[in-house]
Amino acid sequence: MQADLKELEDRLWDAADELRANSGLKASEYAAPVLGLIFLRFADVRFEAARERIESKATSRRKIGPGDYQAEGLVYLAPPARFGALLDLPEGSDIGKAVNDAMRMVEENNPDLKGILPRSFTAIPNGTIASLLRHISSYTKDLEGDAFGLIYEYFLAKFALAEGQGAGEFFTPMSIVRLIVEILEPFHGRIFDPACGSGGMFVHSAHFVERHRQSPGEELSILGQEKTGDTVRLAKMNLAVHGLSGEIVEGNSYYQDPFDSFKHFDFVMANPPFNVDRIDKAKLVDDQRFPDLPKADNGNYIWIQLFANSLSETGRAGFVMANSASDARHSEAEIRRRMIEDGLVDVMVAVSSNFFYTVTLPVTLWFLDRGKGKTPRENKVLFLDARQVFRQVDRAHRDFSEEQTEFLANIVRLYRDEEPELVSGKNVLFEERFPNGEYADVKGLCKVATIKEIEAQGWSLNPGRYVGTEVEEIEDEVFEEQLAESHAELRALGARARELEEAVDSVLEQLLSEST
Repeated sequence: MQADLKELEDRLWDAADELRANSGLKASEYAAPVLGLIFLRFADVRFEAARERIESKATSRRKIGPGDYQAEGLVYLAPPARFGALLDLPEGSDIGKAVNDAMRMVEENNPDLKGILPRSFTAIPNGTIASLLRHISSYTKDLEGDAFGLIYEYFLAKFALAEGQGAGEFFTPMSIVRLIVEILEPFHGRIFDPACGSGGMFVHSAHFVERHRQSPGEELSILGQEKTGDTVRLAKMNLAVHGLSGEIVEGNSYYQDPFDSFKHFDFVMANPPFNVDRIDKAKLVDDQRFPDLPKADNGNYIWIQLFANSLSETGRAGFVMANSASDARHSEAEIRRRMIEDGLVDVMVAVSSNFFYTVTLPVTLWFLDRGKGKTPRENKVLFLDARQVFRQVDRAHRDFSEEQTEFLANIVRLYRDEEPELVSGKNVLFEERFPNGEYADVKGLCKVATIKEIEAQGWSLNPGRYVGTEVEEIEDEVFEEQLAESHAELRALGARARELEEAVDSVLEQLLSEST
C-alpha cells in the first residue's frame, strides 16, 4: 500500500503542478486552493461512506441534520458542497464561484471550520479547477481517511520545496518532526507549539500515540499559535484532514500569550524563526516567560526561554535552533549556564546541513526535561552528533530514513534507561553500535557529559565538542556566521575603545589645564 500511495502522490502532484504551470500562478497562490480541494475530497469520502447509514435513522418526526454527522466526527456537506456536485457542473459554469460557495456552505454547516477554508478559487481559471477536481476525484477514489492525511502532508512538503525561502513560515521537514516527536515521546498530555506553522508537530504526535495503540483524541490536548492567518488556516485543515481537533490561534508569541502558558504544558515542540532581530524587549520586561532578557539583538534565547518556561514540573520540550545558539556568548551564555545548572537541558542533537528547504545551514535540536531531577540523568546531558547520519534525497536535500530516525531515538531511550523500540524487529545501525542493548559512549556519535565537563567547555552545548570527533569540520555557512558575529563584536569593541580614548583625552586635557 505504501508504494502504491507514493506513486499516487507523485502522479497527483505532477498533475496539479502541471496545471499550476499552465495557469501562471505562483506556488504560494496555488497551495491553499489545492489543499482545500484535498480537504473537501477527504470530507466527502467520509461523508458518503456514512450517509446511507445515518440517513436511515430518519423518521417522520425526526429529520437528519448536520448534528447527526458531526456527532460521529464527520463534516456535514450540503448537496451543492459535495464533490460529485462540483464534478457534475455543466460546461460553461463559473466553477470558481461554485467552489467558493461550497467552501462557504461547509463552514456555515460546521462551525468548527469557520474561517478555515480557502475562498480564492475565482482567481484560478475555470479549466484548471475543473481538471483539478477530476484528477483529485480519480486518483483518490479508493482511498481512506489516513491516506488523505498523508497526501495532505506530501503536498505541504512539495509546496514548501516549490516556494523555497517563504516556505519556512509554515513547514518543517517531516523527518525532523518525526525525530523530535520520537525523542519527546508525547504519550499523554497538553502539547503546545507557539510557532506551529502548518501543524506538523501535532500530526506526528498523534501518529506516535496511534502507533502505541492509543487514541490521540483521548490522550492529547493540542494548542498552537501562529502569527500568519493563512498559515493558521493550513494548520487547522491539516488537523481536520487527520481527524484531529485542537485550538490554534493567530498571534505573535513574543507579545501574546492566549493560553497562559507559564508552566502549563506537558510538551512543547517548535521550529521557530532563527536570529530574529528588532524584538521590542520593553514589552517583555514584566512577562514571567522571559525572566532573563538577552542583551543581544537576537531572538533565539527569547524563544528558548519561552519553551523552557512553558513546561510543567515534569514537562519536556524539543525544538529546532540555529547552531550559533549552542555557543552564544555574554548574556546568552549566562542564560544557558543557568539552564544547565538547573538540570533542564537533557539532550542535544547536531543535524547536518540541507535538511531544510529554506536554508542550507545545519541546525541543532534541543531537548529540555523538567522531570529529570532525582534521576540518574540529573547532572548529565546527552550529546548526539548526527551530522553524518542522513539519507541523500537529491543533490540539495537530505532527510532521515525511518531506520535512522529509530536509531537516533533509541540512543536517547537507552540513555534514559528505557527499552528501545524496534518497529521492524531489527535495526542494523542500532545493533552495530549497541550490540548489548545498553547505552555506551560512541566516539564520533554520542557522549554523556557531566555538568563539570560542560563547565570546562565554557558552557557550550555544541555536540561536536563532546563526542570525540577527531577532526571537527565546520560548515562554510557556520564559519561565515561565526566570522560575522566576531566581526560585529570586534567593531563594537573598537567603538567602545574609541569612546574610552576620548574620555581619557578629555580628563588629561582638564588636568593639564588645571596644572597650568
